[in-house]
Amino acid sequence: MKIITTNKFSFLLLVTLLASFYNCKSTSKAIHKTVFNDTVPSKPLNETDLKTWWFKDIYTDSIPGISLDKAYNTLLKHKKGKQVTVAVIDMAVDINHEDLHGQIWTNSDEIPNNGIDDDNNGYVDDVNGWNFLGNKNGDNARFVNYEYTRIIKKYETLFSKLTVISSKDSLQYNTYKRAKEKFTDRYKTSFKDTIRINKKYNRKKEAENALLHYFKDGKYSNKDLDSLKNSYPKDTLLGDNIYLVKFYRERPYFNEAYVKNYNYKVQERYKKLLNVNYNDREVMGDNPDDINDPNYGNNIVNYDVAFLSHGTFMAGSIAANRANAIGTQGISNNIKIMPLNVSAYGDEHDKDIALAIRYAVNNGAKVINMSFGKSFSLYSQWVFDAFKYAEKHNVLLVTSAGNSGEKISANSNYPNDVNTDTIEVCDNFLKVGASSFKANASLRNRSSNYSKTQVDVFCPGYKIYTTAPNNTYKVGSGTSSAAAITSGVAALIFSYYPNLTAAQVKHILMDSGIQYNFPVKTPTEDDKDKTTPFNELSKSGKIINAYNALVMAERIASVFRKAKK
Repeated sequence: MKIITTNKFSFLLLVTLLASFYNCKSTSKAIHKTVFNDTVPSKPLNETDLKTWWFKDIYTDSIPGISLDKAYNTLLKHKKGKQVTVAVIDMAVDINHEDLHGQIWTNSDEIPNNGIDDDNNGYVDDVNGWNFLGNKNGDNARFVNYEYTRIIKKYETLFSKLTVISSKDSLQYNTYKRAKEKFTDRYKTSFKDTIRINKKYNRKKEAENALLHYFKDGKYSNKDLDSLKNSYPKDTLLGDNIYLVKFYRERPYFNEAYVKNYNYKVQERYKKLLNVNYNDREVMGDNPDDINDPNYGNNIVNYDVAFLSHGTFMAGSIAANRANAIGTQGISNNIKIMPLNVSAYGDEHDKDIALAIRYAVNNGAKVINMSFGKSFSLYSQWVFDAFKYAEKHNVLLVTSAGNSGEKISANSNYPNDVNTDTIEVCDNFLKVGASSFKANASLRNRSSNYSKTQVDVFCPGYKIYTTAPNNTYKVGSGTSSAAAITSGVAALIFSYYPNLTAAQVKHILMDSGIQYNFPVKTPTEDDKDKTTPFNELSKSGKIINAYNALVMAERIASVFRKAKK
């Protein structure tokens, strides 16, 4: 029997019909309810739950996680899955991190450091992946242009002096105009960023110094601060100082070194990211406008990790070692991380994205995580072609929805899988929004983008505890984390059900999630109090659920097993 699915047909409905047709009984573990109508009162999480809350279950723990603990304690208790490779297209990855030990992909066909392309894949000594931001001498890029800077650079000569725009050039001209507007706005806000961060740090120091009047040795607990505040209830300045000190105690990273590094990045933004005269491909020595020029990069996938740290955060959220966890845990020990470096400070080149996707597919990745985003895409067709290549080879693509806290459109957030006609170019692509641990009006992480047409599904992405460079750990929030966790769950499904297609896994994740129907905060500039039902924030209206996804995967696998008989 030949079974055909399309993204216009509900995958869950198809499975239900097929199961009925074959009289297919469900597994002994039933899928739990997929609709959640009522809010849950917020409660403080203890230290353990704060480090693992996204593994929890809304029904048993009253925390809107992905029910991973439940899946391991029941469905997977006596099962052993197969190894799955997840490509992390991102910044560099600290492949020597203590909690990533044993979780990094190794190219078994390549002999390390012999200067030969042993497997003839076009990349010399690519033992653990590839860095598209370097050269063969080991030089690597830290800062690159924003994409809108590149667009201005490309079209400035053509459009700056034209008074009449032909219909043939209108699309490119509109993109150029938007890029100019974005460039101007970012240039202005960069200056404000420096003022703002220094002001915040100086105010923090003022608050700490003020409290030395009451605590000479500078040692005090939050309980001590609360008692002090109660002793002087009318002293509003003291109250403000106490609030700030407690606030920054929860953010220990905000120190002098952080502010110095922040200001350094702002200065480099002016010099490089916003500089049309800066050649961000000089180090690589390639032509970024020629997709057929792939001879650049190097095998140093862990370069400058302390500065370019984002890839390490993502790797830990996906695959930090669960069996011998030291600081944190990922989704599965069956996952191997394939680092592919395309991100520095600035925007990724479409050429690097496209070539990294093809590298991942050709070298055995089943899932590709792309926790990055940009407002423009100079060569989107190259990326679309790579998406289709991944689809042809049954590889799932997962990307983040972005952290502007707004409703996004097809041409405002890349990478996406929608062309100019708003038609999806493939059915192996997931764009993921971020949710929090609060099953109430704050369920959407306040910075997460959303869209009923552009975002596929949501996943926990608030205060996610994960690996950081040099055997350290970090709490991070955003759709990057949400995409990484989604990639991990997708790989978990492939691990136990390797015969499923990428499209099937995509729709399993979308259809098996938990749908939350109550309104959540979606403020806009015009309406600060605006709310939207959570189920209207994405195509599926759901948060992914690992337990339900595995149950559904088993049912689908069972249907297809029966279909072959």
